[in-house]
Amino acid sequence: MKVSALSLRNYRNYAAVDLSTDHRVNVFIGRNAQGKTNLLEAIYMLALTKSHRASKDKELIRWGEQHAVLSAMTERKYGDCRLQLDLTTQGKKARINGLEQRKLSEYIGTLNVVLFAPEDLEIVKGSPGVRRRFLDMEIAQVHPAYLHSLSQYHKVLVQRNNFLKSGGAAKASGEPMLAVWNEQLAAFGSKIMVRRQGFIAKLQSWAESIHSGITGGAERLEVGYLPSVEMSPGEDETVLFERFMVKLSQMKEQELRRGATLVGPHRDDLAFRINGKDAYSFGSQGQQRTAALSIKLAEIELMKQETGEYPVLLLDDVLSELDRQRQTQLIETFRSKVQTFITTTGVEGIRMESLDDVKLFHVSEGAVGDEPG
Repeated sequence: MKVSALSLRNYRNYAAVDLSTDHRVNVFIGRNAQGKTNLLEAIYMLALTKSHRASKDKELIRWGEQHAVLSAMTERKYGDCRLQLDLTTQGKKARINGLEQRKLSEYIGTLNVVLFAPEDLEIVKGSPGVRRRFLDMEIAQVHPAYLHSLSQYHKVLVQRNNFLKSGGAAKASGEPMLAVWNEQLAAFGSKIMVRRQGFIAKLQSWAESIHSGITGGAERLEVGYLPSVEMSPGEDETVLFERFMVKLSQMKEQELRRGATLVGPHRDDLAFRINGKDAYSFGSQGQQRTAALSIKLAEIELMKQETGEYPVLLLDDVLSELDRQRQTQLIETFRSKVQTFITTTGVEGIRMESLDDVKLFHVSEGAVGDEPG
């Protein structure tokens, strides 16, 4: 899988940019706040239709403009295609080869990416919300139908929470409505949890092997799924639905007091253990960083396993943050099989001699040149 060309119009600090990126490694060099990360964000957007750092699409439109366009030529084993996102203050449209896609689930998965940025250390030491977002973004790329279940679940969750806050569920007349919300929440929630459980099981297999290689066999990494409804390995969706419904019934009084839904995928978490100890509480920063790197490298292999192709790797100011051993492991992973986009303030901290088919771009104040200045 490859992004061979990237074009932006009125995106972030770019009025217009057209890049040929038909190289195995593309390096964007420039001082901070020049727009390097915006280029990686644009590729991420073209893959997932969402930014990894902005909550609203209108934040991505260049100041003073009403419309932004992102497009890329992509190469996959079954043929080339052109992806395009049109962003306005009212919404967005996604196109494949010029044809608008009615549902985002029909678009997502055409381009697969793995993003690794310094803040990804938060996967290990951050909040449960960070880990749930990580799960959702990665699963959606290889299983687009997951996105539909997730969207429907959150719609039901909002309605159910509003109902609980209003006190309607405490009245006899509210029981039938609460029963409807419960059934819908459990139906969509069970689909999400089964998919998450399967994804984590596969991720664990890859991450454990990779982490052992990085640490020379001295450490064993375990990745565990912590659902808010008890699950067995390989849980049947129908059985989980019934257990979900029982749990909602048991939590009813507490939810009424809190005015919020306390059971479901929105309460899930992940656990990372190194040699049996919780990495969040007992891991050093170096161990946490190695665990995060192992997870990202595992993502690459898992996507290849699920889709038959390696994803595009986006490294946002990461290589200079890694010590020699971790940088070597990362470079050896992508140098021969994954197209990679790298941002950096300078190549001094990168082992350039280890990279093949490299193109350097200089980024300065919303302009991109072929040669570093």
